[in-house]
Amino acid sequence: MRLSLLRPRRPLVVLVAAMLCAVVTLSASAASAEEADARPGVARPTVVLVHGAWADGSGWNAVVARLQRDGYPVRVPPNPLRGLAGDSATVAAFVSTIPGPVILVGHSYGGAVITNAAAGLANVKALVYVDAFAPARGETVLPLAGADSALAADPTTVFDFVPYPGAPEGDVDLYLKRDVFLTSFANGVPRADASLLYATQRPITYSAGNVASGAPAYETIPSWYLVGTRDKIITPARQRFMARRAKATTVEVGAGHLAMVTHPDAVGRLIQDAARTTR
Repeated sequence: MRLSLLRPRRPLVVLVAAMLCAVVTLSASAASAEEADARPGVARPTVVLVHGAWADGSGWNAVVARLQRDGYPVRVPPNPLRGLAGDSATVAAFVSTIPGPVILVGHSYGGAVITNAAAGLANVKALVYVDAFAPARGETVLPLAGADSALAADPTTVFDFVPYPGAPEGDVDLYLKRDVFLTSFANGVPRADASLLYATQRPITYSAGNVASGAPAYETIPSWYLVGTRDKIITPARQRFMARRAKATTVEVGAGHLAMVTHPDAVGRLIQDAARTTR
């Protein structure tokens, strides 16, 4: 047999090489497009996460990690927890400095804050509530928790009252008592983690939870709501009521009040669902 018969013909070699080159080029282009889509500020809105009472920004850590991994710019400004009007103004001032579209997310009392803070902010394209208060105009926050809420018990069994300098007459800082924190506020969180969260909780003033809310931003901005079906702080029934009233796209998760700690993937998915509406 002649060796020349075993050699591939030149046109075939050229064709195969061209096909391989095309595949490599397409793969590189797809990767570049994916990287461009994931770059902060290019195709993703900024997600601003607002914590609630008896918490701080670290409660969002697992959600932040997920969102950043998927290419979202994320900010977690501190919520002062001093009064609804002032807290809302603080968050609104922060959001107003962010260029481009914003997804504003609130947990617990943080939901009341974003409801007020987003009013009139053109760059806020969606509101996301996570086990959160979504008050209507004129409503106060704490009564919205529900008759079966752990917060509805005798206040002396729920809170530690701590005076603070310059407080209006009768106002105090409210800290959750340890048992209430561990069994109701952080139910579903591993005990060691819950104990750490209890020790580092930030108080809210009594007055902050008992002042009237303003015009709700959810009347003009699309909203999403995650209901924690095992929540003992804001009862699931009250969460569903507020979500329906806000005409929110709603998902339910078998979580306690700290869904962003125990179910960060579910929270992250809901935020990303909301974010897709801005594209």
